[in-house]
Amino acid sequence: MGEENCSSVTEFILLGLSDDPELTVFLFLLFLLIYVVMVLANLGMVALIRVSSRLHTPMYFFLSHLSFVDFCYSSTIVPKMLANMSNKNKTISFLGCMVQFYLFCTCAVTEVFLLAVMAYDRFVAICNPLLYMVSMSQKVCGELLSCCYLCGVVCSLIHLCLALEIPSYRSNVINHFFCDLPPLLSLACSDVTMNEVLLFILATFGEILTIVIILTSYLFILITILRMSSAEGRCKAFSTCASHLTAIIVFHGTIIFIYCQPSSGNGGDTDKVATVFYTVVIPMLNPLIYSLRNRDVKDALTNVVGSKIYN
Repeated sequence: MGEENCSSVTEFILLGLSDDPELTVFLFLLFLLIYVVMVLANLGMVALIRVSSRLHTPMYFFLSHLSFVDFCYSSTIVPKMLANMSNKNKTISFLGCMVQFYLFCTCAVTEVFLLAVMAYDRFVAICNPLLYMVSMSQKVCGELLSCCYLCGVVCSLIHLCLALEIPSYRSNVINHFFCDLPPLLSLACSDVTMNEVLLFILATFGEILTIVIILTSYLFILITILRMSSAEGRCKAFSTCASHLTAIIVFHGTIIFIYCQPSSGNGGDTDKVATVFYTVVIPMLNPLIYSLRNRDVKDALTNVVGSKIYN
């Protein structure tokens, strides 16, 4: 590509998911419904955990922040995506694009580490139940949570600073529905090898570290469960962990597919579908998975709703 075709940009055009008007209308209504459910489910989970004293435990402390992070990173993407679907102007300013990417990346990385912390929490609760409240004190929970957010902020800041160093682009048309880094890098005129290498290294390192923590935690959990003499105890332990494992498998599977391969994610249709799954669908499913498979959450919801009705 010749240098004469490269220039700095003040705005980008997001192509979105489809050019078909009829399909766009269907997708708009579908994603609007999913987004509304996501907002109600996640904010409802946060509110329920805050008002229900029976849910004031480390496990639900982390779950409330998982719901908050899901709400934040989906809200960073979906409203703009819906706005682009509803009108012909699909532009986003350069600053808006950078801010959207930074907020999304911060929340996504935070969730990666938060899911690992939640696995460690289940390990302590099941393998060392008598020391659970001591090992997972309020101070320890706060420190673990702060580390998750710090990892998200620092990792995103590294990517953002390198992206801001890109002087020119051969086009301002992004073949995606939001400002993700891989399709943005594919438009750069300058050498972005450092950006791509750092994206691959940081994403891979984060995935390996958190997956090792998760697998190690659940290996010890499985050993402890199999040693339980009570069938009821085994069933309760499996039920508690099943929802967390479901969320982990779905979320990490899509992250690995998109980011943990060199020169990945150039805005192809397959990457778009996978990205839709973990930016739109998974944030809606997480609170539903945890609530539908968790007796404590269902009982707390029944008690809160019941008390409001009778009062």
